[in-house]
Amino acid sequence: MTLGHWIYALGTIAVVLTMIFRRNVLIPCIISTFLIALIYKGSLVGAVVSVFSAQMAALRELGSIFVIIGLMYAMLKSLSVTGADELLVAPMKKLMVTPLVSYIVIIVSTYVISLFFWPTPAVPLIGALLVPAAVKAGLPPMAGAVAIALAGQGMALSGDMVIQGAPGLSASAAGIPVALVNRAAAVLSLVTGITAIVIAYYMMRKDIAAFQKNGIKEMAAANEVRPEMQMKAKELKGEAYAPFLVWLLVISLALVIFAMFRFDITGGDASALLGGTAILIMTVATLLVEGARGLDIIADHLTDGLVFAFRVMGQILPIAGFFFLGNPEAVVSILGEGAPGYLFDIGEMIAQTIPPQGFLSAFGMLILGIITGLDGSGFSGLPMTGTLAGAMASGNASVAAGLAALGQLGAIWAGGGTIIAWSSLVAVAGIVGVPVLDLVRQNFIPVVTGLIIAVIVAVLFLM
Repeated sequence: MTLGHWIYALGTIAVVLTMIFRRNVLIPCIISTFLIALIYKGSLVGAVVSVFSAQMAALRELGSIFVIIGLMYAMLKSLSVTGADELLVAPMKKLMVTPLVSYIVIIVSTYVISLFFWPTPAVPLIGALLVPAAVKAGLPPMAGAVAIALAGQGMALSGDMVIQGAPGLSASAAGIPVALVNRAAAVLSLVTGITAIVIAYYMMRKDIAAFQKNGIKEMAAANEVRPEMQMKAKELKGEAYAPFLVWLLVISLALVIFAMFRFDITGGDASALLGGTAILIMTVATLLVEGARGLDIIADHLTDGLVFAFRVMGQILPIAGFFFLGNPEAVVSILGEGAPGYLFDIGEMIAQTIPPQGFLSAFGMLILGIITGLDGSGFSGLPMTGTLAGAMASGNASVAAGLAALGQLGAIWAGGGTIIAWSSLVAVAGIVGVPVLDLVRQNFIPVVTGLIIAVIVAVLFLM
């Protein structure tokens, strides 16, 4: 252990403590990166250059994730001006006949939309269009909010098997193929999600029965003056093209999924296929709706999409840059040839004491992920959990993938979020119109139970 290793260890502890106190971790990461580079290079100029190099190394590794998120958002915005986004979920309203069916419809709709567009656009769309219909069918608003949070912020975002932003972060930090983490995270996210969804409905059954008996009429009357339960009117243009664009979107994404499975397209190639499809659909939609003005308008859509992506993910760069110092492959582009992988070295020492293929390491990684999720983002801790997973696995890629997936689940189910009140769960509560702390309490037992079951499945079958 060199002085640089001790600085790295102390920097990691500082990051965790900062997250626990609900503060942003950028400054601890930047300072730690500077100190390690200063010690290793012995030069103030070299240390300053390395701080910048760390950001560039992170951008090279994660740049495709930024772009794909931006393109998907831009595509959805180009469709939404026609009302195609509303048309996309309109058929689901007809299925809202009982509380249980309404609960399932909200879950499936939120999950599918969140897989392709992330939960951010799904929350207002589902919350404003489907939840009021579910309420009329006898599902309490709290149950609707639980369904959106568990399916979107939890199950879809923690697996992220289409856009692959979360698996991409974890895999880059662990130094293993994205496909391995993607496969493990997909399985474990479904295990956690299905468990949580079933338990949550069982726990709410008495509330649902009481709401069916007494609450529907009162809620219907209240909703007439509650704007958060109604879709705000928006100015539409090109409405005649909405049906065509919906079918274009559905068929295109179905073909993308088919191609991914048929030709075994994974990782960066899968992201490229999805991103290329998104930008082509955006181009078609913009030209149809705007005509010649589309030559200028499409730039606005693309800019808005990329701004959204960097607003959501931009703070990841300094954090990832610091944790890439722990990876022996990534550190070369920051500190130069011969630089040690600090966290990998520390992880190998830990692995000698704690076997990586047991419940102790699995629960430890899950808990670490949950701690990193306390900042309310869910993504900022993935470089840490991924790097530590790769270090503890000592070259075993399947073990590294399992540990990284568990850290990813803990971080995103906590901070993505389902059980952290200061996360994006606030948006779910606000759109549906329920107290966010009550929503946290309703989610807590189902989510924790689901995560425990996921650890058991990971240890027995994936590692």
